[in-house]
Amino acid sequence: MAASKCTRLSGALVAPLLESVDSVLFDCDGVIWRGDQAVPGAPEVVNSLKKSGKKVFFVTNNSTKTRRMYADKLARLGFDAREEEVFGTAYCSAVYIRTVCALQGKVYLIGSPAMRQELEAMGITQLGVGPDPVIGGQSDWANVPLDSEVGAVLVGFDEHFSYMKLNRALQYLCDPQCQFVGTNTDTRLPLEGGKAVPGTGCLLKAVETAAQRKAQVVGKPSNFMFECVANQFNLEPSRCLMVGDRLDTDIMLGSNCGLKTLLTLTGVSTLADAEAHQRSSCPERQKMVPDYYVDSIAEILPALQG
Repeated sequence: MAASKCTRLSGALVAPLLESVDSVLFDCDGVIWRGDQAVPGAPEVVNSLKKSGKKVFFVTNNSTKTRRMYADKLARLGFDAREEEVFGTAYCSAVYIRTVCALQGKVYLIGSPAMRQELEAMGITQLGVGPDPVIGGQSDWANVPLDSEVGAVLVGFDEHFSYMKLNRALQYLCDPQCQFVGTNTDTRLPLEGGKAVPGTGCLLKAVETAAQRKAQVVGKPSNFMFECVANQFNLEPSRCLMVGDRLDTDIMLGSNCGLKTLLTLTGVSTLADAEAHQRSSCPERQKMVPDYYVDSIAEILPALQG
Protein backbone atom coordinates (compact mmCIF):
# COMPACT_ATOMS: atom_id res chain seq x y z
CA MET A 1 0.00 0.00 0.00
CA ALA A 2 1.77 3.11 -1.22
CA ALA A 3 1.34 6.50 0.37
CA SER A 4 3.33 9.68 0.30
CA LYS A 5 5.32 10.31 3.46
CA CYS A 6 3.79 12.22 6.37
CA THR A 7 0.16 11.62 5.37
CA ARG A 8 -2.63 12.28 7.86
CA LEU A 9 -4.07 8.89 8.74
CA SER A 10 -7.81 9.36 8.57
CA GLY A 11 -11.01 7.98 7.09
CA ALA A 12 -10.50 5.46 4.33
CA LEU A 13 -6.74 5.13 4.92
CA VAL A 14 -6.98 3.51 8.36
CA ALA A 15 -8.45 0.11 7.45
CA PRO A 16 -6.01 -0.62 4.57
CA LEU A 17 -3.06 0.26 6.81
CA LEU A 18 -4.26 -2.03 9.58
CA GLU A 19 -4.92 -4.81 7.08
CA SER A 20 -1.33 -4.48 5.83
CA VAL A 21 0.21 -5.26 9.25
CA ASP A 22 0.18 -8.19 11.64
CA SER A 23 2.00 -6.50 14.53
CA VAL A 24 1.90 -3.04 16.10
CA LEU A 25 4.73 -1.71 18.26
CA PHE A 26 3.84 1.16 20.58
CA ASP A 27 6.14 3.53 22.37
CA CYS A 28 4.63 4.24 25.80
CA ASP A 29 4.99 7.70 27.34
CA GLY A 30 3.47 10.32 25.06
CA VAL A 31 1.74 7.68 22.93
CA ILE A 32 -0.49 5.46 25.06
CA TRP A 33 -0.05 7.32 28.34
CA ARG A 34 1.20 10.63 29.65
CA GLY A 35 2.68 10.36 33.11
CA ASP A 36 0.23 8.26 35.12
CA GLN A 37 -2.80 8.81 32.89
CA ALA A 38 -3.77 6.81 29.82
CA VAL A 39 -4.16 8.83 26.64
CA PRO A 40 -7.97 8.93 26.16
CA GLY A 41 -9.01 6.05 23.91
CA ALA A 42 -5.58 4.36 23.93
CA PRO A 43 -6.58 1.31 26.03
CA GLU A 44 -9.54 0.72 23.71
CA VAL A 45 -7.24 0.94 20.65
CA VAL A 46 -4.72 -1.55 22.05
CA ASN A 47 -7.39 -3.95 23.28
CA SER A 48 -9.30 -3.76 19.99
CA LEU A 49 -6.14 -4.45 18.00
CA LYS A 50 -5.54 -7.58 20.05
CA LYS A 51 -9.14 -8.71 19.69
CA SER A 52 -8.81 -8.36 15.93
CA GLY A 53 -5.83 -10.74 15.98
CA LYS A 54 -2.93 -8.29 15.87
CA LYS A 55 0.19 -8.82 17.93
CA VAL A 56 0.88 -5.77 20.10
CA PHE A 57 4.18 -4.84 21.75
CA PHE A 58 5.30 -2.01 24.02
CA VAL A 59 8.77 -0.68 23.20
CA THR A 60 10.31 1.99 25.44
CA ASN A 61 13.74 3.54 25.99
CA ASN A 62 12.95 4.04 29.68
CA SER A 63 15.38 1.92 31.73
CA THR A 64 13.93 2.66 35.18
CA LYS A 65 11.28 -0.10 35.12
CA THR A 66 11.33 -3.86 34.68
CA ARG A 67 9.00 -5.64 32.26
CA ARG A 68 6.87 -6.69 35.22
CA MET A 69 6.56 -3.10 36.45
CA TYR A 70 5.46 -1.98 32.99
CA ALA A 71 2.95 -4.82 32.69
CA ASP A 72 1.48 -3.82 36.06
CA LYS A 73 1.16 -0.18 34.96
CA LEU A 74 -0.45 -1.19 31.67
CA ALA A 75 -2.99 -3.33 33.50
CA ARG A 76 -3.69 -0.53 35.99
CA LEU A 77 -4.45 1.86 33.11
CA GLY A 78 -6.81 -0.58 31.40
CA PHE A 79 -4.55 -2.16 28.76
CA ASP A 80 -4.68 -5.85 27.93
CA ALA A 81 -0.94 -6.55 28.13
CA ARG A 82 1.39 -9.36 29.15
CA GLU A 83 4.89 -9.07 30.57
CA GLU A 84 6.47 -10.79 27.56
CA GLU A 85 5.01 -8.11 25.25
CA VAL A 86 7.02 -5.36 27.01
CA PHE A 87 10.48 -4.45 25.71
CA GLY A 88 12.18 -1.75 27.76
CA THR A 89 15.88 -0.95 27.67
CA ALA A 90 16.45 -2.45 31.13
CA TYR A 91 15.42 -5.83 29.71
CA CYS A 92 16.88 -5.37 26.21
CA SER A 93 20.29 -4.32 27.52
CA ALA A 94 20.42 -7.51 29.62
CA VAL A 95 19.56 -9.51 26.48
CA TYR A 96 22.25 -7.62 24.55
CA ILE A 97 24.93 -8.30 27.15
CA ARG A 98 23.98 -11.97 27.36
CA THR A 99 23.71 -12.61 23.58
CA VAL A 100 25.70 -10.03 21.57
CA CYS A 101 28.44 -9.34 24.13
CA ALA A 102 28.41 -13.00 25.29
CA LEU A 103 29.73 -11.66 28.59
CA GLN A 104 31.34 -14.16 30.94
CA GLY A 105 32.16 -11.76 33.76
CA LYS A 106 30.35 -9.08 35.76
CA VAL A 107 28.80 -5.75 34.73
CA TYR A 108 29.65 -2.38 36.24
CA LEU A 109 26.23 -0.76 36.15
CA ILE A 110 25.47 2.93 36.12
CA GLY A 111 21.73 2.51 36.28
CA SER A 112 18.57 1.72 38.19
CA PRO A 113 17.45 -1.09 40.50
CA ALA A 114 15.19 -2.22 37.62
CA MET A 115 18.26 -2.71 35.43
CA ARG A 116 19.90 -4.69 38.21
CA GLN A 117 16.82 -6.92 38.42
CA GLU A 118 16.76 -7.57 34.67
CA LEU A 119 20.48 -8.39 34.61
CA GLU A 120 20.14 -10.74 37.57
CA ALA A 121 17.14 -12.43 35.95
CA MET A 122 19.52 -13.31 33.07
CA GLY A 123 22.08 -14.65 35.51
CA ILE A 124 24.39 -11.65 35.08
CA THR A 125 26.19 -10.37 38.19
CA GLN A 126 26.37 -6.60 38.49
CA LEU A 127 27.74 -3.98 40.85
CA GLY A 128 27.39 -0.23 41.13
CA VAL A 129 23.71 0.53 41.83
CA GLY A 130 23.17 3.28 44.43
CA PRO A 131 25.25 6.26 45.61
CA ASP A 132 29.04 6.26 45.23
CA PRO A 133 30.41 9.16 47.30
CA VAL A 134 33.78 10.78 46.65
CA ILE A 135 36.53 9.54 48.95
CA GLY A 136 40.13 10.80 49.13
CA GLY A 137 41.94 12.92 46.56
CA GLN A 138 42.74 12.71 42.87
CA SER A 139 45.56 10.18 43.28
CA ASP A 140 43.13 7.95 45.16
CA TRP A 141 40.48 8.34 42.46
CA ALA A 142 42.84 7.15 39.72
CA ASN A 143 43.61 4.06 41.80
CA VAL A 144 40.07 3.29 42.91
CA PRO A 145 39.61 -0.43 43.69
CA LEU A 146 38.21 -2.33 40.71
CA ASP A 147 36.64 -5.78 40.45
CA SER A 148 38.84 -7.84 38.11
CA GLU A 149 35.81 -9.86 36.96
CA VAL A 150 34.04 -6.83 35.42
CA GLY A 151 33.91 -7.33 31.65
CA ALA A 152 31.41 -4.65 30.67
CA VAL A 153 30.20 -1.18 31.65
CA LEU A 154 26.48 -0.57 31.16
CA VAL A 155 25.07 2.98 31.38
CA GLY A 156 21.36 3.68 31.82
CA PHE A 157 19.36 6.24 33.76
CA ASP A 158 20.86 6.69 37.23
CA GLU A 159 19.55 9.27 39.68
CA HIS A 160 22.74 8.74 41.71
CA PHE A 161 25.08 9.52 38.80
CA SER A 162 28.20 11.16 40.24
CA TYR A 163 31.80 12.10 39.62
CA MET A 164 32.89 8.90 41.34
CA LYS A 165 30.73 6.72 39.10
CA LEU A 166 32.06 8.53 36.05
CA ASN A 167 35.60 7.95 37.31
CA ARG A 168 35.00 4.28 38.08
CA ALA A 169 33.53 3.70 34.61
CA LEU A 170 36.58 5.41 33.08
CA GLN A 171 38.97 3.13 35.01
CA TYR A 172 37.15 -0.01 33.83
CA LEU A 173 36.97 1.23 30.25
CA CYS A 174 40.72 1.90 30.13
CA ASP A 175 40.88 -1.84 29.49
CA PRO A 176 40.14 -2.20 25.76
CA GLN A 177 38.68 -5.66 26.42
CA CYS A 178 35.97 -4.17 28.67
CA GLN A 179 32.76 -3.85 26.66
CA PHE A 180 30.79 -0.61 26.75
CA VAL A 181 26.99 -0.56 26.39
CA GLY A 182 24.41 2.24 26.76
CA THR A 183 20.65 1.89 27.04
CA ASN A 184 19.73 4.96 24.95
CA THR A 185 20.80 8.44 23.90
CA ASP A 186 17.67 10.50 24.76
CA THR A 187 19.13 13.70 26.19
CA ARG A 188 15.96 15.15 27.77
CA LEU A 189 12.98 13.60 29.50
CA PRO A 190 9.91 15.74 28.75
CA LEU A 191 7.49 16.36 31.60
CA GLU A 192 3.98 17.77 31.72
CA GLY A 193 3.68 21.54 31.34
CA GLY A 194 6.55 21.82 28.86
CA LYS A 195 9.22 21.08 31.45
CA ALA A 196 12.09 18.60 31.06
CA VAL A 197 14.91 16.95 33.03
CA PRO A 198 18.24 15.55 31.77
CA GLY A 199 17.97 12.09 30.20
CA THR A 200 20.25 9.07 29.95
CA GLY A 201 21.99 10.48 26.87
CA CYS A 202 23.62 13.14 29.03
CA LEU A 203 25.06 10.51 31.39
CA LEU A 204 26.17 8.28 28.53
CA LYS A 205 27.87 11.19 26.74
CA ALA A 206 29.78 12.02 29.93
CA VAL A 207 31.10 8.44 30.17
CA GLU A 208 31.93 8.35 26.45
CA THR A 209 33.82 11.63 26.80
CA ALA A 210 35.80 10.46 29.83
CA ALA A 211 36.60 7.03 28.36
CA GLN A 212 37.23 8.39 24.85
CA ARG A 213 35.14 5.50 23.56
CA LYS A 214 31.72 5.14 21.96
CA ALA A 215 29.13 2.88 23.56
CA GLN A 216 27.10 0.24 21.76
CA VAL A 217 23.56 1.63 22.15
CA VAL A 218 20.69 -0.81 22.65
CA GLY A 219 17.59 1.44 22.62
CA LYS A 220 15.69 3.15 19.84
CA PRO A 221 16.65 4.00 17.12
CA SER A 222 19.16 1.11 17.29
CA ASN A 223 18.07 -1.88 15.20
CA PHE A 224 18.66 -4.13 18.20
CA MET A 225 15.51 -2.88 19.90
CA PHE A 226 13.35 -4.21 17.06
CA GLU A 227 15.47 -7.34 16.60
CA CYS A 228 14.93 -8.16 20.28
CA VAL A 229 11.16 -8.29 19.63
CA ALA A 230 11.37 -9.80 16.14
CA ASN A 231 13.63 -12.68 17.16
CA GLN A 232 11.35 -13.74 20.01
CA PHE A 233 8.08 -13.45 18.08
CA ASN A 234 9.22 -14.18 14.50
CA LEU A 235 8.05 -10.82 13.14
CA GLU A 236 8.19 -9.80 9.48
CA PRO A 237 9.35 -6.14 9.37
CA SER A 238 7.20 -5.18 6.38
CA ARG A 239 4.12 -6.41 8.27
CA CYS A 240 4.84 -4.25 11.34
CA LEU A 241 3.72 -0.74 12.31
CA MET A 242 5.78 1.40 14.71
CA VAL A 243 3.72 4.00 16.59
CA GLY A 244 5.63 6.72 18.43
CA ASP A 245 5.78 10.36 19.44
CA ARG A 246 9.50 10.99 18.79
CA LEU A 247 10.93 11.32 15.31
CA ASP A 248 14.55 10.74 16.36
CA THR A 249 13.86 7.47 18.21
CA ASP A 250 10.52 5.85 17.31
CA ILE A 251 10.17 6.90 13.68
CA MET A 252 13.87 6.47 12.92
CA LEU A 253 13.76 2.95 14.42
CA GLY A 254 10.91 2.11 12.06
CA SER A 255 12.78 3.56 9.09
CA ASN A 256 16.00 1.75 10.03
CA CYS A 257 14.23 -1.61 10.28
CA GLY A 258 11.79 -1.40 7.36
CA LEU A 259 8.60 -0.93 9.40
CA LYS A 260 5.63 1.25 8.55
CA THR A 261 5.59 4.32 10.83
CA LEU A 262 2.90 6.40 12.53
CA LEU A 263 3.60 9.58 14.49
CA THR A 264 1.12 10.57 17.18
CA LEU A 265 1.12 14.23 18.20
CA THR A 266 0.32 13.61 21.89
CA GLY A 267 4.00 13.66 22.88
CA VAL A 268 7.33 15.24 21.97
CA SER A 269 7.59 15.78 18.20
CA THR A 270 5.35 18.07 16.18
CA LEU A 271 4.02 17.98 12.65
CA ALA A 272 6.24 21.00 11.90
CA ASP A 273 9.28 18.94 12.98
CA ALA A 274 8.29 16.14 10.60
CA GLU A 275 7.68 18.53 7.73
CA ALA A 276 11.05 20.20 8.29
CA HIS A 277 12.76 16.80 8.00
CA GLN A 278 10.69 16.07 4.90
CA ARG A 279 11.96 19.23 3.19
CA SER A 280 15.58 18.36 3.98
CA SER A 281 17.84 16.65 1.45
CA CYS A 282 19.77 14.95 4.27
CA PRO A 283 19.22 11.14 4.20
CA GLU A 284 19.39 10.89 8.00
CA ARG A 285 16.66 13.50 8.39
CA GLN A 286 14.51 11.70 5.82
CA LYS A 287 14.56 8.67 8.15
CA MET A 288 12.69 10.81 10.69
CA VAL A 289 9.72 11.44 8.40
CA PRO A 290 6.78 9.18 9.35
CA ASP A 291 4.58 7.46 6.79
CA TYR A 292 1.50 8.72 8.65
CA TYR A 293 0.52 10.94 11.54
CA VAL A 294 -2.50 11.35 13.84
CA ASP A 295 -3.33 13.90 16.51
CA SER A 296 -3.97 10.99 18.91
CA ILE A 297 -3.88 7.22 18.61
CA ALA A 298 -7.58 7.28 19.53
CA GLU A 299 -8.30 8.43 15.95
CA ILE A 300 -7.94 4.89 14.64
CA LEU A 301 -10.56 3.52 17.06
CA PRO A 302 -13.61 3.96 14.78
CA ALA A 303 -11.98 1.77 12.11
CA LEU A 304 -11.34 -0.93 14.72
CA GLN A 305 -14.87 -0.85 16.05
CA GLY A 306 -16.62 -0.45 12.71
